[in-house]
Amino acid sequence: MKKLKIFFEEMTTELRRVVWPSPDKVAENTRIVAVSTIVLALFFGFVDFLLVSGVNIVF
Repeated sequence: MKKLKIFFEEMTTELRRVVWPSPDKVAENTRIVAVSTIVLALFFGFVDFLLVSGVNIVF
């Protein structure tokens, strides 16, 4: 039980040291991730389409 208490005390100490991002920074990073995900999905979808078309032409 003593180890558990020490763990939670250390965890609390570490969480106080964390520098949390501002809401604006979180929103900006969220937009970057969303746009990057969409762009990459479109890119890989296009590559997949080209590969499937190429295979269908050959066979």
